Amino acid sequence: MPDVFLGLGANLGDRRATLRAAVAELRSLLSNVRVSALYETAPWGDQDQPAFLNAALRGTTELPPLDLLDATQDIERRLGRVRSARRWGPRAIDIDILLYGTEIVSHPRLTIPHRHLRDRGFVLRPLVDLAPARTIPPDHAQIAELLTIINADDIKQIEPPTWAD
Repeated sequence: MPDVFLGLGANLGDRRATLRAAVAELRSLLSNVRVSALYETAPWGDQDQPAFLNAALRGTTELPPLDLLDATQDIERRLGRVRSARRWGPRAIDIDILLYGTEIVSHPRLTIPHRHLRDRGFVLRPLVDLAPARTIPPDHAQIAELLTIINADDIKQIEPPTWAD
């Protein structure tokens, strides 16, 4: 079963409770789940919105990538995600598939590795908690190395990895 890494974020409502609920639902889809610490981060892209809480989740699954995408989007809907025309706007919950084994996926609905993975400290920092030496295809850059070349000063750990237990 492939090792998958998901990025989780929320900046509306009770962010921590929503992220805990997302982790609980993801545990029903994935095996061997581990969760990063919880971080508070400034918004990325559209900055006129509340701060985010972010985390990463690692697990294994038998679901193919597009089926996993459908399942994570269903969880988002159940937890109050409303997709709007406002790109990178506020949201109750966001679940992104960051990595899926060593696969590279280029599909109109899904790109793996996630297309902004290398640019976002709020994604890289939680991933370092789970797999600092993990490499990202196609060039096999290490997650921890990528974090050192971007500005991640505004990312503050607010809870240890036990927050989701």
